[in-house]
Amino acid sequence: MPQPTSRDTRLFTVTSDTLVAVDFTPRARREPGPYRRLFALPGTRAFTAGNLIARLPMGMFGVSAIVMIAGTRGSYALAGAVTATGLAAPAVAAPWTARLVDRYGQARVALPATLFAVLGSLALVLCVRRDAPDWTLFASYAATATTPNTGGMSRARWAHLLKGRPAELHTANSFEQAADELCFMLGPVLAAVLCGTFFPEAGTLVGAVLLLIGVALFTAQRSTEPPAVRRAVGRAPLRAPGIRSLLLICLATGAVFGSMEVVTIAFADGQGHRTAAGAVLALQAAGSCAAGLLYGAVRLAGPARSRLVWCLAAMAALMTLPLLAAGLTGSLLVLAGALLVAGMATAPTMVTTMTLVQEHTPEGRLNEGMTLAVTGLLGGIAGGSAAGGWVVEHVSATTGYAVPAAAALTAFLAAGALRWFASSNRTSELRPSP
Repeated sequence: MPQPTSRDTRLFTVTSDTLVAVDFTPRARREPGPYRRLFALPGTRAFTAGNLIARLPMGMFGVSAIVMIAGTRGSYALAGAVTATGLAAPAVAAPWTARLVDRYGQARVALPATLFAVLGSLALVLCVRRDAPDWTLFASYAATATTPNTGGMSRARWAHLLKGRPAELHTANSFEQAADELCFMLGPVLAAVLCGTFFPEAGTLVGAVLLLIGVALFTAQRSTEPPAVRRAVGRAPLRAPGIRSLLLICLATGAVFGSMEVVTIAFADGQGHRTAAGAVLALQAAGSCAAGLLYGAVRLAGPARSRLVWCLAAMAALMTLPLLAAGLTGSLLVLAGALLVAGMATAPTMVTTMTLVQEHTPEGRLNEGMTLAVTGLLGGIAGGSAAGGWVVEHVSATTGYAVPAAAALTAFLAAGALRWFASSNRTSELRPSP
């Protein structure tokens, strides 16, 4: 009588002249990766999908406004000034919107704020179409400053869901940074296609619709929403230890982004390939996106403050590559490769910076703290754009690549000086992170 076969034994049989061995040993199940484990949490896929839809227009509005205004009014100076207003206005309004989000909840504040911002975008389109006075364009675009910080709200949800789990939160922050890079890589391309294929206002209109739909879907996911804190016991984030120092680093990092964009467009234009500037800049974002995802999959040791210094050192070193490529070769193709490599340092830098912002922000004010960091980045982007444009106009586009290199070096020196100051004086703003 045949005996039952154990699961740990092999069964041998003969077919014709062939010996066949069948192994019944159970295979060890492969452990899921960090991102798969992350999105296995209930509700995370739903709020992430809505947030990505809402975040994509952030890369569309600037390009759409420039094409729309310059195409109808024939003035890039006016288009640039109106777009600059769109960067400056959130610096004032966004922290207040984020404070209301922390106090009353994401759903109760973000959706009405988005509705008001969408009305501002529609008013801008209407003023452009009706040939309204120039001042109405500034007023309309300023009204979009109530747009909530969708990326910050998503990070706040991850911080709430992964409280006390720093490794998983590191992976979530890395994903969010990669999502930022992806949206700012695809947004301008989508805006250019819409405005060029259909009509100049198409990019703004589609962006407004996507923003409203995305925020509505995102805020509908109430199970993952952080609880509102009506009366936060902590001090304002701007007064919290460490935040001002991190904002200084955000300001310098933003200058890297802003100056790189202006200088690259000018360099490509000088080479007779202005239309290729978007694709070249997309390579930088692609490098950053890939590095961010890889950074999130790695288990890191040591405090985030020490990692930030190393990330900034890498960014300062890699930002010299575009300057060398432009100066030594003058080739747009070589420059594209240099930007791809240089971009690989920006996402890890931003991930670590945002992690420290989360650690130093007082309890119950996380949306406000994250929005302050984004405001610092926007201020740096505006300043970097102005500095890069000045160098391009008064010196050359090749020399302009010294601006992002200098900004990255400034961020590194600031972080290094703060770390040294923290180790030798107890009056430093930065405190050790767990």
